[in-house]
Amino acid sequence: MQDIATKTALRAESLARRAALSPEARSAAARSMRDALLGVPEVEMAGTVAAYVSIGSEPDTRGLLFALWKRGTYVLLPQLLPDGDLDWASYEGPDSLAPGPRGLPEPTEPARGPEAVASADVVLVPALAVDRAGMRLGRGGGSYDRALARVGPAILTVALVYDADLVDVLPGEAHDRPVRAVVTPAEGFVRFP
Repeated sequence: MQDIATKTALRAESLARRAALSPEARSAAARSMRDALLGVPEVEMAGTVAAYVSIGSEPDTRGLLFALWKRGTYVLLPQLLPDGDLDWASYEGPDSLAPGPRGLPEPTEPARGPEAVASADVVLVPALAVDRAGMRLGRGGGSYDRALARVGPAILTVALVYDADLVDVLPGEAHDRPVRAVVTPAEGFVRFP
């Protein structure tokens, strides 16, 4: 129970820090993370990248999605299922997104099934914080832990976070799935051992 209370407090802290960022700081951070990711060899060579459309104060992914798509990468985006799991569908440019059942932007293309994430060469995931061992703090619904459980051990999984959200240690539970790397505005791409 202590880990749950700690996670709740950490989520609140991260959301408050993010809300305090100026639009200019968010925009600069998004460009920096986009450029760092586009230069990672696995991303450069990826035929398929599973990603997500940022919401609220998350690091903006829209420029990254467009850049991947324009260079010919097949981009899969999540569609939230009623049980909290994620289905996946292709991104066909900015006009291919529409509000989903909970108002979240989702691709309008046909769903490919929850297992489609397993076909990705790189998986980008949202996080409120990540520690230096790759433990990821999400919003608490478990959607991405389920998706990451379907991804093979050799696939690069990357969280995008602001600098203050890369921390030394986070509490973890048995169902939590770590990521293999992180991207921050200042440190760029950081691969975990």
